[in-house]
Amino acid sequence: MELNEIYKHIDHTQLKQTADWASIQKLCEEAMEGCAASVCIPPCYVKQAADYVQGRMKICTVIGFPNGYQTTTVKLVETKEALADGAEEIDMVINLCDVKNGNFARVAHEIKALKQACGNRVLKVIVETCFLTEEEKVKLCHIVTEAGADYIKTSTGFGSAGATAEDVALFRRECGADVKIKAAGGIRSQEDAEKMIAAGADRLGSSALLKR
Repeated sequence: MELNEIYKHIDHTQLKQTADWASIQKLCEEAMEGCAASVCIPPCYVKQAADYVQGRMKICTVIGFPNGYQTTTVKLVETKEALADGAEEIDMVINLCDVKNGNFARVAHEIKALKQACGNRVLKVIVETCFLTEEEKVKLCHIVTEAGADYIKTSTGFGSAGATAEDVALFRRECGADVKIKAAGGIRSQEDAEKMIAAGADRLGSSALLKR
């Protein structure tokens, strides 16, 4: 696969706690030059980045990041503010405490609430595979599908491990046809990207592939 084709699948990402505006500006320039799918940036930069790109680039941001254990009310406030600031795509982190307590109904309720807030904007659901059992991964595929989210996403990149082609393939088998897959965490080479796309990923979260 040509690199230019891979770039179209990339959410070019900068989510470091110490990210300054210069790094976000550079990220946007790289993404626009490479025709990336979006830039994925901290919520505090969404409005500034949206003003900077002037519609030339989709802005994605993260909600409940990176741990996911904020309340649904807090995540809804974050989501609505991000959308008002110019975000077109939202990557939310599920509450893994609910998962480990077996309270999947609360997980489903939260995803539905955020999708309702997003409307026709894209909602990606980060399930953080490194902390999940196989059974939990399968259950979450079904929940994400039933809740109406647009994507299931493997990882924050802040957990103990990132995306694997095996998890992407599992998601493709277990999610509904309308749910796309985003692989994120540890995707640093063209070979990594090709493996994830071949396994079924439509988007790739990466901070490295588009760097100049």
